[in-house]
Amino acid sequence: MFEGILPIYKERGITSHDVVFKARKILQMKKIGHSGTLDPEVDGVLLLLLGGATKVSDYAMDLGKSYRAEVCLGLKTTTEDLTGEIVDHCKVSNINIEEIKDILSSMIGEIEQTPPIYSAIKVNGRKLYEYARKGQFDVEIPTRKVNIYDITFIENSEYYKDNRFYFSIDISCGKGTYVRTIATSIGEKLNLPSTMSKLTRTRSGEITLENCLKLSEVEQKVQDGSLEQSLLRKEYALEEFQFVEIPKFRAKQVMNGLRFRKNQFPDYDFTDGIVFTYENEAIAIYHLKDKEDELLSVKTTFPKIIE
Repeated sequence: MFEGILPIYKERGITSHDVVFKARKILQMKKIGHSGTLDPEVDGVLLLLLGGATKVSDYAMDLGKSYRAEVCLGLKTTTEDLTGEIVDHCKVSNINIEEIKDILSSMIGEIEQTPPIYSAIKVNGRKLYEYARKGQFDVEIPTRKVNIYDITFIENSEYYKDNRFYFSIDISCGKGTYVRTIATSIGEKLNLPSTMSKLTRTRSGEITLENCLKLSEVEQKVQDGSLEQSLLRKEYALEEFQFVEIPKFRAKQVMNGLRFRKNQFPDYDFTDGIVFTYENEAIAIYHLKDKEDELLSVKTTFPKIIE
């Protein structure tokens, strides 16, 4: 059985679940997850978590992500992309690119978003798209705060087609950001209907498109026995934490769920968590539930036999 993080290039036209299903058949293993769903019409970086690496799923989700999106001015849809029904449209001309660039600059930082109703966000225990499919569009959608680290206009990407204006942007953002909603927000600031016409996830953490394999390439590597060389260790998803290498006796205590006093590790700040490693392998994350606590609490453990 394989274990680690496998960077996959998800092609357009299939779901993230389809990728997992096909990977299970290729790798002949069931324990496979992924680090963030991509819509069927979105392509790009999808990190598959194999075996014990599924334990770092939540942390892999938190890795910063980058996207290249194409925005269409002159069209608005129910889904905020081209898969939805058209709800507004108009002819556009004489678009001021400098005005677009100013709008993009104003969106960097922490912003509030209202997720699209065609999304998997749950309201009152039901996913928003379930309301939409039943025609219940009056549901109150809570806003959420998301982080936009950078957003850049791609020079010479702009063009007119069928009385609409298209341009591309690069976005680096935090967890939970809806790029579709960014596209519609740009239009709102221009007083124009807008939608996202194309999207590619270009980066997850430090993994880019160039680091990814197609499923056909994964199959070939399994056949020639070289897939292990393409796997990342699960520790990759924990890069935001400090790592503390501990001796064998302490590692056994960790595996038994022992809590430690923070003054036993005076050189570290446990507020956000610390990864304990043994023989350079992550075995647990400990943190302080409250900054006033004296005892560290176990946040996550990664089972390992220590003899």
